[in-house]
Amino acid sequence: MNATFRLWRGDAGRGQFIDYATEVSEGMVVLDAVHRIQADQAPDLACRWNCKAGKCGSCSAEINGRPKLMCMTRLNTLDLSEPVTVEPMRAFPLLKDLVTDVSWNFRVKPGIKKFAPRRPDAADGTWRMAQRDVDRVQEFRKCIECYLCQDVCHVIRDHDKHAEGFIGPRFFVYAAALEMHPLDTGDRLKDLKNAQGLGYCNITKCCTTVCPEHIHITDNAIIPLKERVVDRFYDPVTRLLRVLRGGD
Repeated sequence: MNATFRLWRGDAGRGQFIDYATEVSEGMVVLDAVHRIQADQAPDLACRWNCKAGKCGSCSAEINGRPKLMCMTRLNTLDLSEPVTVEPMRAFPLLKDLVTDVSWNFRVKPGIKKFAPRRPDAADGTWRMAQRDVDRVQEFRKCIECYLCQDVCHVIRDHDKHAEGFIGPRFFVYAAALEMHPLDTGDRLKDLKNAQGLGYCNITKCCTTVCPEHIHITDNAIIPLKERVVDRFYDPVTRLLRVLRGGD
C-alpha cells in the first residue's frame, strides 16, 4: 500500500511541508519510510540517524505533532489514511530539513559537578552499598540523550529559559543520578537552585510522557531534587542551623 508523508523541508531561513507518497509494508517504522523517500524521491533530504534500534537517540523528530524517535514509531500505530507529518524538533535551532542543532546540550553537561566518590570503606579498597540505593539510580542510566524531553519542555520550548541557564529535564536526570548515587559526595543543590533553574520546572510530566526509555523523570528525579532543595534552603530549622554554622 501507499502512504503519504508530509515532511518539513528547509533551513533556518525558510521552509515548507512537502508531501511524498511512498510504498509502505508490514513492519516498517517512520525512519524506513523517510529512507525510502530519500532513495527514490529526495536524495538531498537531511535526516539524522545512527543505530535504528532506539538506543542512540539520533533520529528524534516530531511525528504528527508529538516528539518521538522515528526508528521506534511503527507505521501500524499511525493513521495512514491521512498524511503523516514529520518535522524537526522545535526547541532547537533548525539546520536543515529534519536535522536540528542540539549542541547546546553538550555545552550544558560539563557545567554539572562531576561524580566525587567517597573513600573506600573496606580494607581491600572497595565500597559497601545497599542494593536499594543502587537500584534507585539505575533507572537514570537508561537515558539515550535523544533530547525529546528537552524538546517538549515548555520552559525551553516556549520560554527560552535555557538562555538563562535552565538545564532541562535531561540534565536534571543526570544531576539526580549523581546526587542520589550511594558513593557520591558532591553537592549540586546550590547550583540546581540558583544557576540551573530547577525552580522553573512546574512538574507537568510532559518530559516523562515522551521518554522512549520510560524513565520516570518527574517523579523519580525532578521532584526528589526539588525536595532536597526545599529541605536545604527553605526549611526554617535547617536554615537556622546553617546560619549558626556560618553556611551560605
